[in-house]
Amino acid sequence: MARRFERVAVLKGGISSEREVSLRSGAAIAQGLRYGGYAVDEIDMVSEELHLPEGVEAVFIALHGRFGEDGGIQSKLAERGMPFTGSSAESSRVSFDKVLTRERLEACGIPVPRGEVVRAATERTLPLPLVAKPPREGSSVGCNLVFEESAWPAAFEDAARYSPEVLVEAYIPGRELTVGVVDGQVLPVVEIKPAVQWYDYQAKYVTGDTQYMVPAELDPAVAARLQEIAMATFLALGAEGFGRVDIRLDPGNDPYVLELNAIPGFTATSLLPKAAQAAGIGFSDLCCRIVELAHL
Repeated sequence: MARRFERVAVLKGGISSEREVSLRSGAAIAQGLRYGGYAVDEIDMVSEELHLPEGVEAVFIALHGRFGEDGGIQSKLAERGMPFTGSSAESSRVSFDKVLTRERLEACGIPVPRGEVVRAATERTLPLPLVAKPPREGSSVGCNLVFEESAWPAAFEDAARYSPEVLVEAYIPGRELTVGVVDGQVLPVVEIKPAVQWYDYQAKYVTGDTQYMVPAELDPAVAARLQEIAMATFLALGAEGFGRVDIRLDPGNDPYVLELNAIPGFTATSLLPKAAQAAGIGFSDLCCRIVELAHL
């Protein structure tokens, strides 16, 4: 593949609650790009100040969470005329906000769980079981699964630590699935089987006992439907380059989209690289392919 860029900066770390995950993602991406022949500058972002070395031709954004996936860093790079990976600032703003994402998907006829936004625990009208989450966090930070009424106040307070608004959604029993998209290609469906009931931050990054089925064991028609919904979600949110759509599949095989991760993880346990590998795309090739899609 002919290369557009020779020297690339990888932005990692950042100022969000997902800083540690981002540091690991960025280090892995930098290694993958170096293996692919690029000169790489790794930049640990410790504030919203952006300082790029001379000679950098494109930026691979490996920042998760606030100022990474919410359009903030994308706006700064666009203002400088510096090509960057992933979605535009506006698309990132919408996909990072789970409430705006729901509104956009519902308008496009894409299924999402029943939901409401509350500012006080007493405002809730949805019945149990449910999920409470801050609208603008990732990696399940502040997310709580509630099966008993006695657990609701603490779940609300935990989510409210991160946002004055709390998104409450109906809990969808069934299977946890995710579908990646890279350069217009929909990747195989991945099933996530945590050892505990809830795929939380610990299950994602700490305990190491979550199982991943790549590809998921699904009826081919169901798998095709999930891939179709993932691409529809990607397009509805105006995403570009790459992303990962999280979906719940209920026992009747009805899917519900939870969110689009505009900058999914690139750690050893991350799901997009696993799906790409199943599609025959090695880690270094995946990183190189994404960086060559960099745009303003």
